Amino acid sequence: MAARASCIVVGVGPGLGAAIGRRFAKAGHPVALAARRPERLAAYVGEIEAAGGSARAYGCDGTDESQMIELFERAEADLGPARVAIYNASGRVRKGIAEIGGEEFIEAWMRGCYGGFLLGREAAKRMLARGEGTILFTGATASVKSYAGSAGFAVGKYGLRALAESMARELQPKNIHVAHFVIDGAIGVDEGEARLEPDAIAEAYYQTHAQHRSTWSWEVALRPWVERF
Repeated sequence: MAARASCIVVGVGPGLGAAIGRRFAKAGHPVALAARRPERLAAYVGEIEAAGGSARAYGCDGTDESQMIELFERAEADLGPARVAIYNASGRVRKGIAEIGGEEFIEAWMRGCYGGFLLGREAAKRMLARGEGTILFTGATASVKSYAGSAGFAVGKYGLRALAESMARELQPKNIHVAHFVIDGAIGVDEGEARLEPDAIAEAYYQTHAQHRSTWSWEVALRPWVERF
């Protein structure tokens, strides 16, 4: 496949999502940056283009099936076939179990897990036809460890991890690399490097995508050097 095949990133904000876009654009991939409010993406598109890359912003609610399908159709028409697809969205409810409303629990699960399914399915359809591709999912500490008061977050992240593992077992023998990332700690920048720096996470994503298929990872855990686990 052509080196400039595109990268689609769903769930782009000022931290990790923007960093992922910059890293894959640096490697030569035209990047589709998608979020529910695309007007907020102009600065990230500008950064990529100023550095010599190619990017476009798209509006997409990752929990809406028709919008996800349309995103892939538009992005591939604009930027070329998707070589990489990344789901970086999350849904969170910070409440005890007795206080969580049914609708907000469902919304958090849909953003944390269901949207990942939609991206994974649409990417897989296209990549299976082409015989290659990479699909990456952003998880969290809650993907593997559910704390008190985190039911509204952990259920979605546990589900996303299960989705990624199932997809990896199904698709990796068909030359489609699927990987899930446990982001174990707070994302940000500080002098003591006690938080995960977005650009450093994005580099790990890119290097996982670039792995030789004789050494593919299906899961990568990332945490700061001071993080207990």
